[in-house]
Amino acid sequence: MSPAQITLLGAIAGFTIYLGLPLGRLQAPLPRIKALLNATATGILVFLLWDVLAHAWGPVDASLGAHRLGGALADGGVLVAAIGIGLLGLVYFDQAANRRRSVVAHGPGTAAVDELEIATVRGSAGRLAMMIAVGIGLHNFAEGLAIGSAAAGGELSLAVLLVVGFGLHNATEGFGIVAPLTGHRPSWGYLALLGLIGGGPTFLGTLVGQRFVNDTLSIGFLGLAAGSILYVVVELLAVARKAALKTVTTWGLFLGLVLGFATDAVVTAAGA
Repeated sequence: MSPAQITLLGAIAGFTIYLGLPLGRLQAPLPRIKALLNATATGILVFLLWDVLAHAWGPVDASLGAHRLGGALADGGVLVAAIGIGLLGLVYFDQAANRRRSVVAHGPGTAAVDELEIATVRGSAGRLAMMIAVGIGLHNFAEGLAIGSAAAGGELSLAVLLVVGFGLHNATEGFGIVAPLTGHRPSWGYLALLGLIGGGPTFLGTLVGQRFVNDTLSIGFLGLAAGSILYVVVELLAVARKAALKTVTTWGLFLGLVLGFATDAVVTAAGA
């Protein structure tokens, strides 16, 4: 199988994320359905957070087991720094965006305030969806590295199985991205952009992985993904608390975790 064919498979694995994006076009869902969708997305992201951190910590753990303290400190430092950048960077970005909205909101009449509040709600949902897409995109870049490195090492059957497994996994991630947008009717163009941000890095990672494999690079991207996913999980949990539908939310979290483990089982069966 040629490098071009492997790259094409990597693109397919990434862009299965588009399968779940049309759910974002659901119009005015019932409160319980919306709470279930948000909670299921949160469950998927909680699974991804665990999965990302487990893979990122693997090289550090291996270095510690082999008594390579220098390598463990270096990789551990990269991981901690990347998590901090991914998590705190989004916190400060969100604070800056809130300050800009406060300045814009100062002084308009009642009708303008109402319109501004509607726009703010839509903007908040879109921004949260974008943050989820960025976090998942960083995670998917590392998945692309795995596909590319397997192909570069001559393990074509493993590379193909990884494409199948990651493709199934990414389909559920698309649903996680658009969960905050249900009821807001985002444009098809915006959904396409979210899919490109979330799924495109799998394609890019496949390209890079065929030519350059480095544990530290992979740890850095996984750490960034973990930090951004953690931030989004906190935001989605805040949304769930406002909904005050504890039973529905708990079932959604459980369903999301089950979906995450089920799709990841395919990847594990492929030997990743």
